[in-house]
Amino acid sequence: MAAPKDPRPCSIADALALVGEKYSLLVLREVCLGNGRFDQLVRNIGAPRDILATRLRRLVDAGILTKRVYSERPQRFEYLATQAGLELEPVLLTLMAWGDRHLHPHGDRPMVIEHGCGETLTPVVTCAACGDPVRHGDSTAHPQAPGWTVTGPEAA
Repeated sequence: MAAPKDPRPCSIADALALVGEKYSLLVLREVCLGNGRFDQLVRNIGAPRDILATRLRRLVDAGILTKRVYSERPQRFEYLATQAGLELEPVLLTLMAWGDRHLHPHGDRPMVIEHGCGETLTPVVTCAACGDPVRHGDSTAHPQAPGWTVTGPEAA
């Protein structure tokens, strides 16, 4: 079956167009950890310098990161998360928790995040209205894009 000419309109797809490229989420991880200098990013991510520079430029252009000069001679920049970038941090933490559960099930986690209360952070997605945890089957999708239903495009 051929791929559809016009795939489902989706905010997930739109977000992945910005942050789904290889290394982009790792850049955000490092910036959220406070490692925003180019050499730190290269070392901690392992990305080729030219690809990393392209990802950084794209994240800055998208308003996810901002850069500021930290050295004039030679001119060097550090990258900081904007509000939009900081709002992606819970996504990173949830993705890390998934990786811990499914890729490191024997407790060999590469990193632990401590919450401000002093305990190891276990992120949970909750409903802002009622505070209940969100679980599969607890919600119903209502496509808003014209011509689309939950199962796909409406018949022409």
